Amino acid sequence: MDEEKKNSSNNNNNNKRKKFGFLVLAVVLLAGAVSLFFYLRYKATHITTDDAFIEGNIHTIASKVPGTVKKIYVASNQYVKKGEILVELDTADYEVKLQEASSGVNAEQAKLIEVGTRINVAKSRVAELNAALGAAKANLELQEANLQQAENDSRRAENLYKKESISKDRYEKMMTAHTVALAQVKAAKEQITQVERELETQKTIVKQTEASRTAQMSAIQEKEAKQNSAQLNYEYTKIYAPADGYVTRKSIELGNQIQAGQPIMAVVSFDDLSITANYKETQLEKIKPGQKVKIKVDSYPGKTFDGKVDSIMAGTGAVFSLFPPENATGNYVKVVQRIPVKIVLDEDTDKDHILRIGMSVVPTILIE
Repeated sequence: MDEEKKNSSNNNNNNKRKKFGFLVLAVVLLAGAVSLFFYLRYKATHITTDDAFIEGNIHTIASKVPGTVKKIYVASNQYVKKGEILVELDTADYEVKLQEASSGVNAEQAKLIEVGTRINVAKSRVAELNAALGAAKANLELQEANLQQAENDSRRAENLYKKESISKDRYEKMMTAHTVALAQVKAAKEQITQVERELETQKTIVKQTEASRTAQMSAIQEKEAKQNSAQLNYEYTKIYAPADGYVTRKSIELGNQIQAGQPIMAVVSFDDLSITANYKETQLEKIKPGQKVKIKVDSYPGKTFDGKVDSIMAGTGAVFSLFPPENATGNYVKVVQRIPVKIVLDEDTDKDHILRIGMSVVPTILIE
């Protein structure tokens, strides 16, 4: 009897353990199913990748003119504002060239004033000759009228002299007056011809002088172009920051001789930082511009930054590599490609400018 009770008690304990085990298993399966449900739901609405990094504009600073470094106003990793002076070159040579160019412009402008004076004198002479020509023509008309009167008087005198109505002395005076009138008409015509010739000559001088003024204007423009070039080169001796940012890769010191186009430093701009996230092509179906993004940075584990999807690149990263893949071969193996997605940061998410170009980040795109 005691043995039967003992066996019955053991069976009851085993049944309780089995029931408890099944209960625990059911709870574990239920918890796993709930966790899997929420995990799958999270994965469906949160698309993430760890293949991402920060990008930004790097402005390479180089001089437009050769020269000797006279002053350096910034140090490595210093923050600068757009338009702030960075470097100044020695201006002595460029000041001399600018003065020479200015002197050349002044000399050509003085020649232009001289040409203008000659034109005014020539035009005044033309006006005088026009007046003289008018007076000569009026004199010709007068002399021709006198000749007509002398001809009439000589004919009457000749008729009267034949009739012995006038003396020989008066007749000869009438004939002499006619001869004088003819000579005066001839002289008036010659005077007009002479004035006309001189007038044409003077007009030619005016045209030639005006042509020389045009040439002189061209000479002045050429000198002014050289002066402007010298002025620009003088201004290029001061090098300014092209954007707000931090100075990096400074490679010059005082007294260094630099050449035009030689990189001397760089300014890294933080006003337009972006993130390039290389998502798998299988993740792109639901990604669209404008979607919100939560960004974690490896350097700041406890901090999250905000951004949004800006655009999706028009090709995979492999296509734009130096040696793009050639799939038309017998050794083709399908590989899931990655396509760069550009993510821009929200305006106030990095107020202290703690992010740096090249940092690794983990962006998570929120799918609505």
